[in-house]
Amino acid sequence: MKMQEPERREIGRIYFPSSPSEFITAFAHFHRAEIARMAGWRDRIDRTTNWAITLVAAMLSVSLSTSNAHHSVLMFAMVLAFFLLMIESRRYRFFDVYRSRVRRLERNYYAKLFDPGVKAEEDWQRIMAADLLAPTFAMSMAEAVSRRLRRNYIWIFLILLGAWALKVTFPSFSGEVPPALTFHDWVRNAGVGPVSGWIISAVMLAFYGWIVIAALRTGGRQGELAHGDAHV
Repeated sequence: MKMQEPERREIGRIYFPSSPSEFITAFAHFHRAEIARMAGWRDRIDRTTNWAITLVAAMLSVSLSTSNAHHSVLMFAMVLAFFLLMIESRRYRFFDVYRSRVRRLERNYYAKLFDPGVKAEEDWQRIMAADLLAPTFAMSMAEAVSRRLRRNYIWIFLILLGAWALKVTFPSFSGEVPPALTFHDWVRNAGVGPVSGWIISAVMLAFYGWIVIAALRTGGRQGELAHGDAHV
């Protein structure tokens, strides 16, 4: 006996199934698809972090392994790490778009399957529909930079700062060049070619001052970050 296909409703040119099982199947496929997109961007974030760690390790090896290496090598590493931070922050914003969708589904649909008494967010379906129609970032670039700094890059920049200060203080570990015993000697060693050590020191102070301010700027727990503590 030939089975009868479930009744379908036509809306425009799209056919929507009227069977509850088909709705659940479509819903589950959508959830898996959003998780896959989220995982893809999560992998891109990890790759950028791996690039930064590899870069820092290579630059530290070049700078600290020989007396001929100038401390400007470490300053160049800081610049490259900064650009990787910007790239990772951009990727993190895309990751947060799909993570927010997945977590909204988990909080308002799947959580209620285990505990029907859980109260769902008001109009969460309309919010989800609006986001699918016109995807928007749920996190600003400044907030993304702040989170990536607190998670990973603050340690990378601190390691580079320590290595730079060590290299300026002891230009030659073999003793060929005397160490900077006074503040005047230290500023002199911090110079790069025609650029005065005072200017280099001021630039470093401003750069790391910005890093501290950016890392500490939390802006409160907003959006998805307000639900739980297990966040990337």
